[in-house]
Amino acid sequence: MPNVDIAFDTYYTYAEMTSRLAALADAYPDLATLTSVAKTLQGRDVWLIEINNPKTGPAAEKPGYYIDAQIHAEEHATSATALYAVWYLLSQYGSNEEVTRLVDSQAFYILPRINPDGAELSLVPPYYNWCGNGRFMPGADRIEGLIPEDIDGDGYLVWMRVPDSRGEWKKSTENPDIMVQREPGEEGGSYFRIYPEGTIRNFDGVNVKVEKPFDGNMNRNFPTNWSPQEYGAGTHPLSEPEAAAMAKLILDRPNICGMCAYHTHGGLILRPSMTRPDSAMGARDINLYKEIGKVGTALTGYPTVSIYEDFTPDKTKVRRGGLMDWTYEEMGIISFGTELWDLERTAGVDKLGYLNLYPRTAEIQHKVYDYVVKNVGEKGWRPWKSFEHPQLGTIEIGGMVNIWAYRNPPPHLLEEICHNNVLFNLRHAAAAPQIRIDDVTAEALGAGLYKVRAVISNHGYLPTNLSDVAIENKVAKPVLAMLSVEGGALLMNPQTVELGNLAGRNERLYPWSPWGQQWTATAKPIEWLVRMDQPGSITITGVSEKGGTQRRTIEMGA
Repeated sequence: MPNVDIAFDTYYTYAEMTSRLAALADAYPDLATLTSVAKTLQGRDVWLIEINNPKTGPAAEKPGYYIDAQIHAEEHATSATALYAVWYLLSQYGSNEEVTRLVDSQAFYILPRINPDGAELSLVPPYYNWCGNGRFMPGADRIEGLIPEDIDGDGYLVWMRVPDSRGEWKKSTENPDIMVQREPGEEGGSYFRIYPEGTIRNFDGVNVKVEKPFDGNMNRNFPTNWSPQEYGAGTHPLSEPEAAAMAKLILDRPNICGMCAYHTHGGLILRPSMTRPDSAMGARDINLYKEIGKVGTALTGYPTVSIYEDFTPDKTKVRRGGLMDWTYEEMGIISFGTELWDLERTAGVDKLGYLNLYPRTAEIQHKVYDYVVKNVGEKGWRPWKSFEHPQLGTIEIGGMVNIWAYRNPPPHLLEEICHNNVLFNLRHAAAAPQIRIDDVTAEALGAGLYKVRAVISNHGYLPTNLSDVAIENKVAKPVLAMLSVEGGALLMNPQTVELGNLAGRNERLYPWSPWGQQWTATAKPIEWLVRMDQPGSITITGVSEKGGTQRRTIEMGA
């Protein structure tokens, strides 16, 4: 097999990413197809890599697995991980048993960089720490208040520390580079307010207003629970061309039964629901998510947590219009969102829960500072320097470069992060329902008549409906058993029979009872009466929208 050498210790520009995707598609033309699913506002292509072995059947007749990355501009590690998934599936085919089996039996749909316009702006100085898709330049969507701007011209967007007796921050006595939180009741020192670097539009001389951005948080642009009050939600659901293309891709490929959307940061695997507590979700779906999540935790070290229960700080203000809310809550697709990279825990900080929240004490701030200075260097930390701000007077500019410290890991850690998370994607994909025809018999009854019997079964972990939500929303398609006859005629039972949903083996793992339990069927028999007028054949086809298609043919005499 060919070998396309791609380094995974760097972050690629749009042109570099495109050239590597094209090289992979060219090197593996029998397995990979590169197409554009959308044009961005600035005219860039949003690339889709589809991976499938057509020699084992068309992609539409196999379970599908979907990966997307970099819906948010500054999350560069995500597109590296999706690119790694493409490279790993193609380069390991034929030598890695799991990869070969999955590429032969499933289809993969990978969007390595959904937001190329925004990514390009944040990849180059001044490294905008911003999630938009370029409908507006960073800050151009703000009516008033702080506008992000590299005002000292050093090529980095960092922080302004502004002397203020009402300020929440003070310099560490051990290292004045480090800012720590002012303690309750503390008075008599030198204190500061900290703002993002920039100028202030319509400054009233007192308050520095920081507006929520309007532009392009496309993970609030999907139909389910969409709200214009979410920052960056767009003017209406799917208003952004990239989000609309994602939705069309998913709708046009109803075989998709699993997905992972990559984000940074936090070192977490997120599961539904976005808007409801676990008590409002079905027990079987909760168990299914937890069991698959355990596999992810074992491979990545990331805990698997509920977006609503563990990742929403204010339960009265849930996240609305998210991709996972649409794919799971509406369509029942088993969907995860992985937040790559955890600076704080890597630096030795014991965070409180999963929200990247921790007290900014001197000890903790020193740990983070020391790690960044040692592992990222000047690209992650900029020394404070005095600056005459046109509105705030004498201030200092410097501190953490969030995009290269908090948002994305040091390049030397990137490949391991990519590898471990892609292994979880493959295990999740391997949990798909798998339709099989276990047995076909034709019993001769005399006078050219035959009783044809087939057993259609699901060999996968997941049920053919994927989730109880899919049944509740009436989007789960039944498994079909079809019979065709050459050299004769079907006399009894319809040519196509609906078998309903077939359970997966996950149902037989929970809840376990020593007294036994009645489970939903994983297999169903079906019979037909056939007359053969001459030598010919009978073909049985089992079809599941999510579990694939299988055919068995038996030769028949007259």
